[in-house]
Amino acid sequence: MTVARSLLLFALAALAEIGGAWLVWQGVREHRGAGWIGAGIIALGLYGFVATLQPDAHFGRILAAYGGVFVAGSLAWGMALDGYRPDRWDLVGTAFCLVGVAVIMYAPRS
Repeated sequence: MTVARSLLLFALAALAEIGGAWLVWQGVREHRGAGWIGAGIIALGLYGFVATLQPDAHFGRILAAYGGVFVAGSLAWGMALDGYRPDRWDLVGTAFCLVGVAVIMYAPRS
């Protein structure tokens, strides 16, 4: 159950961080206004909080592993909301990142 909780928290963190960054991007680059920027800032703050809920107590490990989740989530977000189509190298790189997440977070520790 700990792994399932951790994966859910990574997904929530990705949604908050990537969504927040996207909202700021939309507010600034697409001229959608201060409301979008403000919502993005709130979402980015929520990301910082969600990351603290991971069961592992090591900040460096959590953030390092989350980097791989961020890579995969960013490509998925781009596909879903911006029409981005990753090429095979994007997908290979994402697979490497997710394997890295699994090793960093879930490998047995002695």
